[in-house]
Amino acid sequence: MPDVPQWARLRTSVNYHLRRGAWYPVVRLTQGEALIDVNQRSLTVPAELLHIVPIRPQVWSVVPRPLDAVDLPLSWGDRYAVCPNCSARAPLGERVPSMSCTRCGGEFEIAWSLDHYLG
Repeated sequence: MPDVPQWARLRTSVNYHLRRGAWYPVVRLTQGEALIDVNQRSLTVPAELLHIVPIRPQVWSVVPRPLDAVDLPLSWGDRYAVCPNCSARAPLGERVPSMSCTRCGGEFEIAWSLDHYLG
C-alpha cells in the first residue's frame, strides 16, 4: 500500500482501547489490519472497525453516548463531541454549526453528518 499519511477512528461503538470520535495517525495499513499510533504506542486494530481518511478532519466528531461510558457526566445526555485538534470531549447542546474547545481554544465546525468527512 502507498506510504501516504492517513488517519483513523472507530467506526462502531466498540470498546477497543481507543477514545470514540478521536482521530489517530495510521502507521501502517495492511489488507485486514491497521497499525495506529495511540499516545506514542502502536495498536493493531481490525481495519473493518475503523473509518480511515487521507487527511485528519478538522471538525468536531459527534459521538453517541456508549452504554459503558466512563467519566462522562450524565448531564451531557445521549451524545457528546470530540475535538479534532486535541481529542478533548465536550457536551453538545443545541444543533449549532460550530463551537470552541475549552482545552485547546480551537474553533471548529461540528460534523453532524458523515458528509463533513467526505468533503
